[in-house]
Amino acid sequence: MISKKEKKFLESLINKVGKKKIEKENHYPLLEKGFTADDIMRGIEVLLSRKITMSDITKKFEHYFSKYVGSKYSLMVNSGSSANLLAAHALINPRKKKRLKTGNKFIIPAICWSTSLWPLIQCGLKPKFIDVNINNYCLDENLLKKDNQIKAIMNIHILGNSPNMDKLTDFVKSNNMYLIEDTCEALGSKFKSKHLGTFGDFGTYSFYYSHQITSGEGGMIVCKTKEDYELLHTMRAHGWDRGLRKTKKKNDFNFTNSGFNLRPMDLTAAIGLSQLKRLNKMIKSRSKNRDLIINKIKSSEFWDNQFTFFNPNKNLEPSWFGLPLLVNEKFVKNKYKFLKYLNNSGIETRDILSGNFLNQPSCKLYNLRCDKKNIKVSQEIEDRGFFIGLPANDMSLKTLNFLTEKLLKIRDY
Repeated sequence: MISKKEKKFLESLINKVGKKKIEKENHYPLLEKGFTADDIMRGIEVLLSRKITMSDITKKFEHYFSKYVGSKYSLMVNSGSSANLLAAHALINPRKKKRLKTGNKFIIPAICWSTSLWPLIQCGLKPKFIDVNINNYCLDENLLKKDNQIKAIMNIHILGNSPNMDKLTDFVKSNNMYLIEDTCEALGSKFKSKHLGTFGDFGTYSFYYSHQITSGEGGMIVCKTKEDYELLHTMRAHGWDRGLRKTKKKNDFNFTNSGFNLRPMDLTAAIGLSQLKRLNKMIKSRSKNRDLIINKIKSSEFWDNQFTFFNPNKNLEPSWFGLPLLVNEKFVKNKYKFLKYLNNSGIETRDILSGNFLNQPSCKLYNLRCDKKNIKVSQEIEDRGFFIGLPANDMSLKTLNFLTEKLLKIRDY
C-alpha cells in the first residue's frame, strides 16, 4: 500500500511534470492531456504492486463496463481491433451454433476502418460494401436489400453517430443475420436510451488515445449469451479454458478451442476504469465544446458557409468523438492546401476514418471492388471531409477564438 505521504508526493510530481509547457502556445491537438493525475496514480499503483498482467483489476473494469453500457457480458482485450478480431472468429467457430461458412457475405459501409473489415475477410467471408448517409456518415439503412447470401452486418458507429438502429435491427432479425456493432468511436452514445454496441450479437469498443476514454491501448467486447462469452473468453487467451472452470482439472493446461493472445494488462484496465467513471462528464464537455465551435463559426462576420456540420441521428444521444466537417463545394479545391495550413498552425486534423476504404491500396491487393456509382456519398465524404478533436474539458475562450479564426480562413486559400 502507498502511504498518504507517498501518495501526496507522487501526485505533486505528476502535476508538476504535467504543467511543463512541452507544446507550443497555440496548439489544438486531437486530444489534449488525455490522462489526469488520478488516472496516472491508478497506473502507478499497479506498477508498484508488480502485478501488471491481466487479473482482478481487469475483472473489475469488465464488471463496471457491463453495468455502464447495460450488457450482460463484457470482456476486455488489448485493443478495439482485437475485439473485432474475436467477434469475427466467433461467427465462424465450430462451437458457434449456426456458424458462418467460407464464402458467406457480410455488409460493411465503405467509410470504415481497416480492422473492422479485415478480420471478417481473414475468416473467409466476402464483403459487400454499402454507401453511407450524407447526414451522419453511417451505413445508410435505406439501401439494405434482402440477399440470401448475406449472413452478417459489420455496422460502424462513425464518430459517435449511428444509423437508425430500429430499422437496422429489424432488417437483421427479419433476414436471420448476425450483427456486429463496431462502437470503437461511440462509447457512451445511446439510441432511444439504449447504449450503442448492445443492439447486436457483439459490440466492440476501443480505448486508444483520443477516443472517448483512453488507456493508451485497450478494448472491450460485449455480448448477450453465456455461450458467446465463454467462446470469446477462450479465444482471447490461446484457446485456454482457464478462468471458466469452477474446479481444477488434472491437466491445468486445457485447450478447448483455437485462440490468440489478446489479453490486456491490469495496468491499462486500471486507467480505463478511472476514465470510465468520469465519462459522462467528458461527454457533456465535448458536446458543449462542439456547440461552442459551431455557433462561433456561424456567428462570425467571416462565415460564408465554408463547412457543413454533421448532426446526431434522430433518437440519438451522442457521445462525440471529434468534430467532422465537410468543406463546401466552392472551397473544396482548397482543401488539402488548407489542411496543411491548419496543421502548420498547430491544429491537428485527420481524415474521417480511412475515407472511402475502397481507394486504399490493400483493396486493390485483395481485388475488393464495388461499383463507384453505388458509393458516391462515401467518395464525397473523402473528398470534402476532415475532422478535428473535441476537448474533454471545458474549452477556454482563447482556444475557441484561435481555432475558429483559423478554420474560417479556408476562403483565403
